[in-house]
Amino acid sequence: MTITPAIVNQVAVLLGRAPRGLEAIAVTGPAGEPVVIRVASLVEDKPFPTLFWLVDPALCYRIDQLEAFGLIKRFQQRVDLESNLQSGMRDDHEAYIALRDSYIGPDIRQRLEALGFSEALVTRGVGGIGDFTRIRCLHTWYGAHLVEPNTVGTMLDEWWRLQAQ
Repeated sequence: MTITPAIVNQVAVLLGRAPRGLEAIAVTGPAGEPVVIRVASLVEDKPFPTLFWLVDPALCYRIDQLEAFGLIKRFQQRVDLESNLQSGMRDDHEAYIALRDSYIGPDIRQRLEALGFSEALVTRGVGGIGDFTRIRCLHTWYGAHLVEPNTVGTMLDEWWRLQAQ
């Protein structure tokens, strides 16, 4: 999908501000509306490690409510106890770094190096986090999950499924 001024305006309405670094609509909803956007890795000469940004207002609100409820802490407690979740998250971060890297063209790579940021994006995974065993934000994990399934997004899907029963 080509980024047109109409799409930029649509994303701006969803964000409540002009989008910075918007490169693509990564996931669309049933009516073609943006759900997840893909953001440039260099925005205004600063590294931007969050590749995918959740913009769907209903999903954002649902996740806001769960974060306020303390779900990050609950999920983190599970991760701390389960080695399979720890290794899954580590794999997710590494896959995210590789995917983000695949979108960085030679000009941006050269600019990152010139600015002294060549390592910044190599060590930061989902949502820009450096500690691959910690959950910082469900929004960033779920936005990435909608593009490429991941451990935390799967945990969130399971949470919703159990709550619906």
